[in-house]
Amino acid sequence: MPKRRRRSHPLSRHRPLTFSPFSRSMAMAASCKRTRTTIKEPKLKDVDFASSSGNGFVDEGRHDSDCDSSDSEGFEGFVQADFVFFDPKPTDFHGVKVLLQAYLDNKEWDLSGFVDLILGQPTVGTVVKIENDEDDGVYSCISCLNLGRHKDHKCIIQLKDYLVKTLHDRDLIANLMSLVVDHVHDVGLVVSQRVVNLPTQLLPPLYDALFDEIEWATEDEPSKELQDSFRFKFYLFISKIYKHKNADQNKGRISNGEDAIIYTKPEDEILLELSSWSFSFPLHSQWVATNELKNYRPMGLVMAVDASKVPAFRTQLRSLMAE
Repeated sequence: MPKRRRRSHPLSRHRPLTFSPFSRSMAMAASCKRTRTTIKEPKLKDVDFASSSGNGFVDEGRHDSDCDSSDSEGFEGFVQADFVFFDPKPTDFHGVKVLLQAYLDNKEWDLSGFVDLILGQPTVGTVVKIENDEDDGVYSCISCLNLGRHKDHKCIIQLKDYLVKTLHDRDLIANLMSLVVDHVHDVGLVVSQRVVNLPTQLLPPLYDALFDEIEWATEDEPSKELQDSFRFKFYLFISKIYKHKNADQNKGRISNGEDAIIYTKPEDEILLELSSWSFSFPLHSQWVATNELKNYRPMGLVMAVDASKVPAFRTQLRSLMAE
C-alpha cells in the first residue's frame, strides 16, 4: 500500500510525474542516454528504467560502450510514470542495499546491518517506487538515523571510523569528533540515495516528508526516549561530488569556463552553503569517466548542518526545483 501518514500531508496523495531535462551537473554525471521534454503530446515509451530491483541501476561514473549508438543519440520525449511514496519495510532490503552499495566508497563494512537500521525505522523514512511495478524496484530511499541511539551497532562504528580516517586536518578531525562523540545523541545521519535519473521534482516532497516525520516523531513515538532521539540539533550528510583537478586553486569556475564542482545531487549545493563545516576526500572506487568529466575526479563530501538551517534548506530547495 502507498505510504500512510499519521497526520495530514500533501504526499498522502501521489500524483504522476514526468522526467524533465536534467540539470547540467546531473546530465554530465549520468550515462549518455538523456531524455528531453520536447514532444508536445507525451507518449509512454519503452525505456529501461534503471532501478535497484536488479544490477542495472545508473552509476554516475559509468560509461557504456553502446552509448555511441544511434539509438542513444536520438531519443526524445516524455517518460511518464506514477511514483509512489512508501514506508520502508523488510522486503525492500535488496533494493535499498543496491542503492547504498557505494555509500562508503569501496569500503568493506556491515552494509546489511546499516540497511536493517533504515528498514527498522518505518515511521521516519521513505522509499520511492513506481506504481504497479512488477519488479517492485526501489528508486530512492531517504531516512535519518540517530548516531547516538545506534552508536554500538557495528555498521555505525565502521562508518564513523571510515570518516575519521579520511581526514588529515586536525581542526576538521576535532569538528568531526565533537559531532560523532561529544554530541552524538544530538546528531541525525541523513541517508538519501537514489537512481541518478529520478525526476528532480520529487526532491522537495521527499525532504519535506523526512523533516515532517522527524518533527512528528518527537510527539508520536511510543516512549519519551524514542521521542527525544528525534530531537536533532545537527544533521550529518555524506554525499559525492566531482571536483575539477584545478579546483583547489580556484573558486566557482575554472579559467576555461568549467565549473570547479559538479554536484551529483542538486540539493548538496544548498546544504554546502548552509553547513557549519564540511570536507571532501578522494574516492577510490573504480570508475570510467565520460568525456565531459575527464578533468574531474570523484570526491566524497561530508557536511554538518545545524538543525536550525532546515527551514531555509526546504525553502531554497523548493525555489531551486521551481526554476
